[in-house]
Amino acid sequence: MSSAHAPKPITKPFFTPGVIVLCLLCLNGLVFATMRFVFGIGSITHLNDLYPWGIWIGIDVAAGVALAAGGFTMAALVYIFHRDEFHCLMRPALLTAMIGYTFVALGVFFDLGRYYFIYHPIYMWNGNSVLFEVGICVMAYISVLYLEFLPIFTERFKGRVNLPGLLKNLKRPLETVISFLDKIMGKVLFLLLILGVVLSCLHQSSIGTLMMIAGDKVHPLWQSPIAPLMYLLSAFAVGFPMVIMESLTASRSFGLKPEAPVLRKLANYVGPMLAIYLAFKLGDMAIRETWVYLTEFNRHSVMWIVETLIGVVIPIRLFFWKKAMRSNKILFIASMCVIVGVFLNRFNNFVIAYHPPYATESYVPSIGEISVTLGFISLEILIYRLLAKIFPVITQPVKKLSAQTRFAKEGVLL
Repeated sequence: MSSAHAPKPITKPFFTPGVIVLCLLCLNGLVFATMRFVFGIGSITHLNDLYPWGIWIGIDVAAGVALAAGGFTMAALVYIFHRDEFHCLMRPALLTAMIGYTFVALGVFFDLGRYYFIYHPIYMWNGNSVLFEVGICVMAYISVLYLEFLPIFTERFKGRVNLPGLLKNLKRPLETVISFLDKIMGKVLFLLLILGVVLSCLHQSSIGTLMMIAGDKVHPLWQSPIAPLMYLLSAFAVGFPMVIMESLTASRSFGLKPEAPVLRKLANYVGPMLAIYLAFKLGDMAIRETWVYLTEFNRHSVMWIVETLIGVVIPIRLFFWKKAMRSNKILFIASMCVIVGVFLNRFNNFVIAYHPPYATESYVPSIGEISVTLGFISLEILIYRLLAKIFPVITQPVKKLSAQTRFAKEGVLL
């Protein structure tokens, strides 16, 4: 017997102590989510006319979009730059992006006062609106992600449709549909992947445009004329660390051997991208002379330093430290630093740095807002775990029969 590696469904039990905790967080979030739709958005949030957005936009949407960047960065690396050695990481990255963007859309749905009008941008076009561009691109990219996931769906069920009772008559039509989808997706998948990369670059940068046009409402440490570029560069920088973190976490959770050699190769790209991001960040600060705000001791200067130190400076040192990258633990810590840094960047931009001109008090998220956000994050993890058990997403060792055994099973005498 010899072993190969191929994606296949996880066979480990779904429920663990950690999963039970996540389920409880989901139930807690569901209680407040129900209250939001029954009694209105004002019943569980601290949002008002002066603070129309809070952590549901800052974390669930802005940070969620950035942290789902592993999908388009891996697609670009594998299918556009033809780095086939990273193909084993493509499916988990795609699944994470698909789930992440689905919950980004849900975050917008929860945050809208008149949530039942969320479909309006589809036919009420406003080409001068940045939000319109973001909305259309995100809707299009979510559709592309689900289409990209179709080959995994067809691989799982092609030739395996088994319906009970009266539903048996549907077996042949379903097999025909699945075979048709499999054939079509094999021809158009590459075009969808390129389209996904283009759409991602558009809306990742446009979210930065939102904060750029906010003007004086945003603290000078974050308000910048190159904010769209900064948002795009930070999304590039966090994409691979997200893939590394997810792979190491999934391996530990499912009891699998981590794909350390591939992850270390992927880590080689992170340091240079972080260095480019830091160069633009500091260069923009020097040109606009906003470094003077760091001499003031307040929450803005402290949060900017924490964001930059944890999210950029420390991981740059770690990712360029070849000896440290041999350790899975340090590789995980370095990746988490980048993730936390980008998370803080979006949180700082949309919550800490944002000050409406007539506000008399600061915005503080309510228990309801925090509960819904934690519920979202918990549910995303649970859905990832469930889909990884159903579909061939995570690459695992597969026993491969020797030639003699294989021929013997086929009835061929050697």
